[in-house]
Amino acid sequence: MNAPNDEFTRFEHEGWQRVADKYDSVWAQSTRQFIPSLLDAAEVSARMSVLDIGSGPGYVAGAVKQRGAVPTGLDFSNQMVLIAQNMFPGIEFREGDAQTLPFADESFDRVVANFALLHLSDPGRACAEACRVLKPRGRFGFTVWAEAADNPYAQLIDDAINAHADLNVKLPSGPPYYLYKTKKHFREAMELAGFDGASMTHAIHRIEWIVPTPSYPFEAELNAGVRTAGFLAAQPADRLRAIRSAIEENVKQYAKGDYFAIPKAAYIIAVAKR
Repeated sequence: MNAPNDEFTRFEHEGWQRVADKYDSVWAQSTRQFIPSLLDAAEVSARMSVLDIGSGPGYVAGAVKQRGAVPTGLDFSNQMVLIAQNMFPGIEFREGDAQTLPFADESFDRVVANFALLHLSDPGRACAEACRVLKPRGRFGFTVWAEAADNPYAQLIDDAINAHADLNVKLPSGPPYYLYKTKKHFREAMELAGFDGASMTHAIHRIEWIVPTPSYPFEAELNAGVRTAGFLAAQPADRLRAIRSAIEENVKQYAKGDYFAIPKAAYIIAVAKR
């Protein structure tokens, strides 16, 4: 892939290059739980050609193959691509930009993206590109994290940050943490990208993230993430300690024996090309 040409993309790209080897051990137990519902919403079935954008370690592409479809994975991090190739040999993974897809018009029956859009400087452009490479009446399915009011994990992180962080820390400007506020906003964005808004499905999917200690989520955000990690790393030491303590205290309410089961929620959106 050519060098990223905007500050937010460079920030995200450098971050995921740095922490790619941590994704499987830290985040996979959470994000993989959304994949079956994502593929159901996109109506992925055998013999379909399916593009997985922001493929990361390749979990979605692997699940697509299990359904008898033919996946292709694309990620902007060559470190992620190497991990995916090792985890899922026999599936094509390539390095590339979801905002400028290296595929011809009408190349795929389905396009899917599991938590990829918020790592892009222009999610709307990526949606338009997904529409371009889809065959007529093909479907695009994606997940984004639900707003804090519907998402207890996001709420406990937001509460700790809002109470204790220096909110004036400057990071490269990117899309909102919670992309599109309502079903109406999702539909408008999909129509702008070229999709049939009337075909859109919109559902909330809830899971539990199992973690071993109250400190695990803070350490994950600080050491195995990118956007929140950058924000936390820029905090003064006293504020960072206060954020950590607040997160740990909030996590304790989800204790189940010797582990903690934190509720998470995401919106699953699917829409057809006109």
